[in-house]
Amino acid sequence: MMYKNKTTQTSESVSSFIESVADPAKKADCYSILEMMERKTGSTAKMWGTAVVGFGSYHYTYPSGHQGNAPLAGFSPRSAAIVLYLASDFPEKESLLKQLGKHKTGVGCLYIKKLEQVSKEILEQLIVASVSHLKRVYPEYQA
Repeated sequence: MMYKNKTTQTSESVSSFIESVADPAKKADCYSILEMMERKTGSTAKMWGTAVVGFGSYHYTYPSGHQGNAPLAGFSPRSAAIVLYLASDFPEKESLLKQLGKHKTGVGCLYIKKLEQVSKEILEQLIVASVSHLKRVYPEYQA
């Protein structure tokens, strides 16, 4: 059986999704991140699945043969934190994270509770470095 990605690009409205965020501070942070990611990726925001705002895309193939498309960068407002989706590993990641401010990390995720608790300049550098890395690793497909 072939695995099907749940998170694929849709034509849903990004602004409607962000407007559905109940917490006014989190909603404002989402609009700031939206603007930052559009500016730093050079890509227009698109919805991926029902809850991820993604920018650009790349095609990946794992050693297992599983393949699919994913956004070059993205974010999702979750109840506990705003999750930013970046490359799982890139050369500048660790040194930039040390300078970022209050955050938690997962494999390819960066969790921030409030944008004011992190350095926006460092966050922008993380986005640029992550996208540059993904474009180097996956040069054959980008949108």
